Amino acid sequence: MAVRRSLVSDQVFRILCEDLLSGRYAPGELLPTQRRLAADLGVNMASVREAIKRLEQLRLVESRQGEGMRVRDWRAHGGLDVLAHLVLRAGRIDAGVLAAVMEARRLMLAEAARLAAERRTDEQAARLAGLADTLAGTADPGERQALDFAFYAELVEAARNIVFVLILNSIREAYFAHAERFRGLTADRARLDPLYAEVARAVAERESEAAAEATRALATAQEEAVL
Repeated sequence: MAVRRSLVSDQVFRILCEDLLSGRYAPGELLPTQRRLAADLGVNMASVREAIKRLEQLRLVESRQGEGMRVRDWRAHGGLDVLAHLVLRAGRIDAGVLAAVMEARRLMLAEAARLAAERRTDEQAARLAGLADTLAGTADPGERQALDFAFYAELVEAARNIVFVLILNSIREAYFAHAERFRGLTADRARLDPLYAEVARAVAERESEAAAEATRALATAQEEAVL
């Protein structure tokens, strides 16, 4: 019973999230009461309450005493956790938002590589090289995606910038939940594998500009494949 309620709550959350992000409800507007939402959606009140709680955590709505649930402007108050819901809207990828995410990804990873070349430990350099070697010997799409993420995670960790680490953490769950949609990120082995190796080499040799340039080329190739 609890599992079924959770599934229903997830469905209610997705419906309301899409309504909020699409502009069906404008910032400052009052949402219908929970009782009305439950009736309109044909679900029980508990499922609506759970969905509303998640919307509050995303800062998409706020509860005001005596007023009910008021819509917040997600552009003014939303955080990185809103991104996954913006990219995948109503089961479809929003190409414009995805392009913005990929651009930001490229810029962040290039700078992370620059810092990693300056700050990495010997152990981190060795792990990065090991991941590059493993990628070169791996053809399975799922394994390549997991290794690709691990490669970038190691690169970002070596940069010793906690903000970069948290940004990467914030997209991990959403990325792997929809991994099949992004198979193209790691599909072109002939183009990508030498770039993983060059990033690892430049970081190991503490060549910060070369590391940034190789990472930029790697991220750009993946960006082109996905977009």
